Amino acid sequence: MNEREDAPRRIVEPSYLDAILPLVTLMVLIAGGLYLYGLDALAGPIPTALVFCSMVTGVIILRNGHAWEEVAESGRRGLSSIVSAIFILLAVGALIGTWNLSGTIPTLVYYGIQWIDPNYYYLTTALICAAISMSIGSSWTTAGTVGVGLVGIAVLLGVSPVITAGAVISGAYLGDKTSPLSETTVLASQLAGADLYTHIRAQAWTSVPSFLIAAGIFAILGWTGEGILPDEAAASADLNQLDQLFWITPLNLLPLLALLLMSLKKAPSSLAILTAALFGGILGVFTQPDVVQRFVAEPDLASPLVAIKGVWSAMATGFEARSGLDDVDALLSRGGMDSMLGTIWLIIGAVTFGTLLEEFGLLGKLIDPVIARARTEGQLIATTAGTAVTLNVVAADQYIALVLPVRTFKSRFEGRGIAPQVLSRTAADAGTVTSPLVPWNSCGAYMAAVLGVPTLLYLPFCIFNIMSPILTVLYGYTGFQVARSGRPGPND
Repeated sequence: MNEREDAPRRIVEPSYLDAILPLVTLMVLIAGGLYLYGLDALAGPIPTALVFCSMVTGVIILRNGHAWEEVAESGRRGLSSIVSAIFILLAVGALIGTWNLSGTIPTLVYYGIQWIDPNYYYLTTALICAAISMSIGSSWTTAGTVGVGLVGIAVLLGVSPVITAGAVISGAYLGDKTSPLSETTVLASQLAGADLYTHIRAQAWTSVPSFLIAAGIFAILGWTGEGILPDEAAASADLNQLDQLFWITPLNLLPLLALLLMSLKKAPSSLAILTAALFGGILGVFTQPDVVQRFVAEPDLASPLVAIKGVWSAMATGFEARSGLDDVDALLSRGGMDSMLGTIWLIIGAVTFGTLLEEFGLLGKLIDPVIARARTEGQLIATTAGTAVTLNVVAADQYIALVLPVRTFKSRFEGRGIAPQVLSRTAADAGTVTSPLVPWNSCGAYMAAVLGVPTLLYLPFCIFNIMSPILTVLYGYTGFQVARSGRPGPND
């Protein structure tokens, strides 16, 4: 037997060049993709770049003495962490398709046009999404259901769908960050060792002002007419045809009510969304038979088979409206599980890349020197926030950006006598809410896919998500609401 094969591998600690090279590769490829393809780069070139960067990282890990089996196992762990997200994405794709078929989304649009004043549209959108996300604790569910309808209304009402998407995300992430039903809220408090409701009260000091600032800006944008296009408002005349194309009735909102009830009962998100999607499809068979018949477009097929094929197709490949009204058809011809496959590709590449960087010490190589330079409480909180934001960009996963800073900085906060809720608040302010601002992050990819607005376009209007990390850093430097643990450290 070859003695060289039996010899133990010599594991080498990664160098700074090892840690920097994958990140430089990523930046160069993303910049090149955006230059060559524009925003279309997110549909293929950037996912390809992330897979390539994962391979570059794998080669570096092998060169440092690790076996390929370790790299493969790390990749499997990374993929296992997003299985739930993948099923949610597929379920939301099915839901959008069947809720268009059943008239649920058309009904939301129809009532929304009737009731919402365009001058208050952005503010109303943020408030609606905030109320729903606070009640169910899920930004993804809020954006993938009510958010889809609100962006659709914006298109036909003549207001900016881009600003509306920012308002949807601002409202949705208020609940994701502060609702006791949110898994990220619970996770942040548990990791930091803070009582859940103590954590939520600490969160309120940054969340409430951030949302008030966002609400004020959305109100100003509406009052000044920013993003409101009077010349295109005539397109809303097509809405008068909605009640001829669909039977508009409150019954169509039953799938939304069912989803909200399942979310309040803490049913698994993917199961609740898929159940609501199936319920919507079945309801549509009875309430919108003409729509289903038109969608399937096979007059010789027996009615039961038309119903089955219509629901099945809407879940698989999405609903296609054939009204002849361009604005209405563009709004409603969406959804299907297959519409989410490109987003899933993006998330798989991003999370695999981030997991390899974290588990093999490449991120730690860059973070440790930064931690050592954080000499004051303000610098420590700013470094924690900056690390979380950076991880959302580099590791491309909300949970890595939330978990790793808490795990890394916990002992530093304890050593300085800073209460654990300050750490959990900082991680949530910078980790949870900035995730939808990165196009290749799982949250950014999801929001762009379901709302139909590219991440880089809606980013400037995610006011709540931008203000939260700014306020948490400001509080750190001023000492405002930086609670003490009662165990002062040597620097106090």
